[in-house]
Amino acid sequence: MTTPATARPLENAVFGAAMLAHRLPWADAPARALGLDVLTREGAARAVLAHLCRGGAGRPVRLRTPFGSFLVPLGPADTAGLLAEGAASDALAPAVRLDAAGRRHGLHPHVPLPPDAAPAADVLAATLAGELEPLAGARRDDHVLTWEAWRPGLLRAARRVVAGAAAADDSLLSEVLARTAAAAGSRAHDARAAALHRRLAPYLADPDPGSVAAGLARSTAAVPAARREGAVPPGEGHREEALAHTLAVVSEAAVTTALQALALMGAGMPGAAAGPAGAVALALDRFPPVEAAVHPVRTRFAWEGLTVDAGTEILAAPGWLPQDAGGRDADGQGADGHPDGAPRRERPSPLCGSATGCPAAAFAVRVAEETVRFLTTASRPALLSPALTPDRMPLTLAPHTLRVALAAEGAVPPAGRAAGPAAYAVLARADADRLDGHARTLAACAAEPGWNGDETGERFRTRLLEHADRCTRAASDVRAAARRLAD
Repeated sequence: MTTPATARPLENAVFGAAMLAHRLPWADAPARALGLDVLTREGAARAVLAHLCRGGAGRPVRLRTPFGSFLVPLGPADTAGLLAEGAASDALAPAVRLDAAGRRHGLHPHVPLPPDAAPAADVLAATLAGELEPLAGARRDDHVLTWEAWRPGLLRAARRVVAGAAAADDSLLSEVLARTAAAAGSRAHDARAAALHRRLAPYLADPDPGSVAAGLARSTAAVPAARREGAVPPGEGHREEALAHTLAVVSEAAVTTALQALALMGAGMPGAAAGPAGAVALALDRFPPVEAAVHPVRTRFAWEGLTVDAGTEILAAPGWLPQDAGGRDADGQGADGHPDGAPRRERPSPLCGSATGCPAAAFAVRVAEETVRFLTTASRPALLSPALTPDRMPLTLAPHTLRVALAAEGAVPPAGRAAGPAAYAVLARADADRLDGHARTLAACAAEPGWNGDETGERFRTRLLEHADRCTRAASDVRAAARRLAD
């Protein structure tokens, strides 16, 4: 048995500095402006991992950062195998999400979903169609699905398919769910979880036949398995935990992944053009919602000749690994998954902090695919911003920054219409709305505390506020022009 190798001091320093830089919003502004991804914070972290993968045959390596020391597997296959062995040995504590700045965030405890709890494909399609039709009808005159309409509409759809029709209007349920997840691992979690269980109980007591709640009400088969995994403490209601976990991952997939998939389709990205399943898979691969999860090790275990001691923290970071990760990645293993012919382990879902596969996350992927399928059946997506090209994919793709238009097949894009003043007035009002949105985004960025503390940060903040003011004044002028055109 061997112990994991430790990265060299310079490698540790660069990786830690990249994480620290995320706490300074202006740190890589010049590199971003020039399109030099490798010099950005995300690019530097990925470059270190790619370097370690090339130099150490892909074996897991220990990285020391200002935010903790982590054992980092350098490929999807090793990540899956290491975590699966830890889970099988009952050696892992519940995971937490680690953001790029080194901050830890709660994750809903993974709870196995019974295989028969998810609704059938035709039922799911019909349920989603009822929720997505009003959303499609709420497109602006330029066919854009705004974030302000998309997010509440898809959260409503998630509640509908998971908890039932009665939960569709229960927007507070999504808020309680988010607050409970944020409190995971803290003293406030038990009280918030109890409040969440009380809010879910009525949907399980009288479940909608076409929902996940109905499937959970029929089945108690997963209770022993969940307790063996340590995901459900004794005395807690398993059905409420399973429903909460399912709602959490379905909400994430519907709100974030489905919109990213539409954007990738609209940009003509290879793999996304093949259809909804390919677009969703590409979005999850490139922009995993749980881009990095920390799995604490509570008891020693061994994996492929490597001893992992108690107190170690395994950092599973699929969102930070280079897309062409070498070493012992799956691409180099062949169909069997390992050089010795052993079968490939089921990989953790990018939607969930589980050490192994997650049936709830698999259902969430189905929801995202069906959402994309419905919205592209009679329309073609077009990504208006930001600009994406197949040869330069961004390292992150925040859903609220996406402007995706869904024009009917054969329709002429708004800018290409031969139209009179009234039509241009409509387009001008839409442009004014976008300018106001830019102003709000710039002002919110300027309000970030990371600008505090030095002259450079204050100078950037002033520039941002100046740009926000210009956008607001421009929006007012464009609206005045729109009124003139309309008259």
